[in-house]
Amino acid sequence: MSNGPGNGPVLERVNQRLPELRRSERKVADVILASPHAVVQMTLAELAEAAGVSQPTIVRFANAIGCDGFHDFRIQLAQSVALGIPATQSVIEAEDDTATTVSKIFDFSITSLDHVRRHLDLSALDRAVDALASSSHIVFIGLGASGIVAMDAEQKFPLFGVPCSAPIDTHQQFLAASTSTPATAFVAISNTGRTVSILDTVRVARERGATVIGITGGPSPLAELSNIALVVESLDNTDVYTPTISRLAQLVVVDVLATKVLLRRDESALRDIRTMKTRLSRMRSGTSPEATA
Repeated sequence: MSNGPGNGPVLERVNQRLPELRRSERKVADVILASPHAVVQMTLAELAEAAGVSQPTIVRFANAIGCDGFHDFRIQLAQSVALGIPATQSVIEAEDDTATTVSKIFDFSITSLDHVRRHLDLSALDRAVDALASSSHIVFIGLGASGIVAMDAEQKFPLFGVPCSAPIDTHQQFLAASTSTPATAFVAISNTGRTVSILDTVRVARERGATVIGITGGPSPLAELSNIALVVESLDNTDVYTPTISRLAQLVVVDVLATKVLLRRDESALRDIRTMKTRLSRMRSGTSPEATA
């Protein structure tokens, strides 16, 4: 996708364009980045006064970041605020109170997930769905946080409609690759895409003829080894206090894959899923399925 001045949330564009702005326009940007929620409620005159600039400067600023005047800017700002504050505004400080910490983590997570959504290759996603829907067995592998995502994916086997496994030990992963077949979909999950054992296992799965789907954070050896590479480009922050977001993005992508595969299945499969969910609901309410059958 294009990353020009008119693309992406407006707060993200303000951050990107900061080095190019005139001094007066930077004053406007500073006010916006410091208090975006307050600026949403400001009139043109109020923002000009807060930034200490003229009203025409506000209009020039709006145009410089790809908006069609101040009114369009304020609408886009409201949308951007609803998506969360950019990562650069969400750095957690040791002195942050609970409310601030909660706000920053939620804002950062929402913004990063939106970034993933806008940069996801939909054609690659469709190819991955094709491979999963036509497989007779699906293997999910990952280590660390990605291993947790793999285990979550295994729990969705009713949606995928075929047996699924998620070996967590590197030896078990290697064995799963060694016994895979051309009917196996082998899903390797690694944010860095550089974990040696994962790469070795993927090579074996490829040799066995399995279709390898790599879920990774960017260009990487895993992406190159995969038949289908799903790049999940999140906004991970290396700040010591900020939690990693990659696992959340991977979980959402797995949910998308499972849902799309389910939608490919026939009506009887959908009925089975509905029945399963109904029975699970009865179990949670304390009523056994047998008692209500």
